[in-house]
Amino acid sequence: MTTLTKKLIAFNTIVTKEVRRIFRAWMQNLLPSAITTTLYFLIFGKLIGPRIGEVHGFSYIDYIAPGLIIMNVITNSYTNTSSSLFLAKFQRSIEEMLIAPMPNYLIIAGLTCGGIARGLIIAFIVGIITLFFTHLQILHILMTLIIIILASMLFSLAGVVNGVFAKTFDDIVLIPTFVLTPLTYLGGVFYSVSMLPPLWQHLSMANPILYIVDAFRYSILGITDINIYFAIGMIVLCNIALFLFALYLMKKGSGLRT
Repeated sequence: MTTLTKKLIAFNTIVTKEVRRIFRAWMQNLLPSAITTTLYFLIFGKLIGPRIGEVHGFSYIDYIAPGLIIMNVITNSYTNTSSSLFLAKFQRSIEEMLIAPMPNYLIIAGLTCGGIARGLIIAFIVGIITLFFTHLQILHILMTLIIIILASMLFSLAGVVNGVFAKTFDDIVLIPTFVLTPLTYLGGVFYSVSMLPPLWQHLSMANPILYIVDAFRYSILGITDINIYFAIGMIVLCNIALFLFALYLMKKGSGLRT
């Protein structure tokens, strides 16, 4: 058996384990997104939306729909890898992977692909729900898929980083509550960044979620507040930076080896 074959088997094993874990606990992993998205559409779309009117020529419910989809992708991708790595540390199974003849980048790639898989599944589920409330038609299907994958990858890697540092389960919960949620709400999910005063527009540019939401909205509606190529470039750069940081942490072993 060649080295490449062994690596492929190891990678496939990690990804299969992650995907099985998603479906094994589907009520905790998949159902909440469907329920919360439905509530968002009922409250913001049906009740508040008509009072707000159109945004960039689209009804408010149509305008926020892409943001709601990608918001669920972000939170689920992050949660999948952060909880998976933390459980691996808690159960001491991470030590078996670290001492196995398996490169660190392969462990990161396997966990990240699990997060991407969950992100794609959530995007499909929330997308189906969206059809019951909106009249959206995807303008750029390939770009839509690419943005979902890039967003899932970015926050799966963020979950890996948090999983390395986390010492208790509370450390996993703190980031979505105090970091991801504020950044998501301030990332243009429910409004256009062009509505903000100039100062806040410039400050918003430091929020990576803004680029994801804006690029994803462009892929569906064809409208954007930021140059689409610049937005995609920023997402790719953030992915590269987080992957290198995660690789450094895995190599260093801080928080992983006891």
